[in-house]
Amino acid sequence: MITYNSENVAMPAIKRRDTTAWIRRVAQSYGKRIGEVGYLFCNDEKILEVNREYLGHDYYTDIITFDYSEGDTLNGDLVISLDTVRSNADLFGRPYEEELHRVIIHGILHLCGINDKGPGERELMEAAENRALESV
Repeated sequence: MITYNSENVAMPAIKRRDTTAWIRRVAQSYGKRIGEVGYLFCNDEKILEVNREYLGHDYYTDIITFDYSEGDTLNGDLVISLDTVRSNADLFGRPYEEELHRVIIHGILHLCGINDKGPGERELMEAAENRALESV
C-alpha cells in the first residue's frame, strides 16, 4: 500500500491512482513489490528538522528515504520537501511536475537498491530516474 500525506504544505496535485500504478511498475521492473510505502510532502523547515533529528545533517534536501524493506518487498517512509522540489525545478529549468515525479521515483529507486553517493552512482541514479520518467 502506498499512502500520501502532507504537513505544512498543500497536497501536491498528483493523480494518486496513476502515480501508485507507475511506482508499482517501476518497482516490478527491478523485481520488487510494494509493501508499505508512505510519502510525506512537507516544506523546507520540516525536512531540515527530520534531517537533523534522524540523520544528523544540518542542510535542506529534496528527499529523505527511510528504508524498512525486507527481501523483495519495498517498505519505507519518504519525506519530500516541496519547497526544494520547486527550487530545483527552477534551478535545472524543468517543469515542477517533472521534478516532483523525479523525486517521487528517486526514493523508490533507493528502496530498490540504487545509490547516488559513491563514485559513478549519481549517473546510474539519473539514468534510472530518466527511464522511470519515460513511463509516467
